[in-house]
Amino acid sequence: MEYLYIISAILFGLIVYVLVSGMRLRKAVTNLTQEQFIEGYRKSQLIDVREPKEFDNGHILGARNLPNSQLRQRYKEIRPDKPVYLYCQSGSRSARTALFLKKKGYNQVYQLQGGFRQWTGKVKSKN
Repeated sequence: MEYLYIISAILFGLIVYVLVSGMRLRKAVTNLTQEQFIEGYRKSQLIDVREPKEFDNGHILGARNLPNSQLRQRYKEIRPDKPVYLYCQSGSRSARTALFLKKKGYNQVYQLQGGFRQWTGKVKSKN
């Protein structure tokens, strides 16, 4: 019976953690539809946070690659005084990137809702 209480407590803790994490991510980034994203990304810093191989296979025209895995070492390459438009494949990595940037003092952080997978605009690839 004691194990049941322990398992219940662990499950409750996990649920609370997932809910709090989700709320933090939503507050860190403004999700934009593709139309909203297109309206503003040319006047901003357009950053693809996917890995280089993914970027080379196809990316939004004008985007620069700054992989989430290299962010801690390279985030200062992003200007804090200009809007930052982020995207990844589905939206999860760009949301984590947005949270990191918010903690570093970046205030104008936006992400493409649904990620590159949903993108139907102009694309460039190296392959």
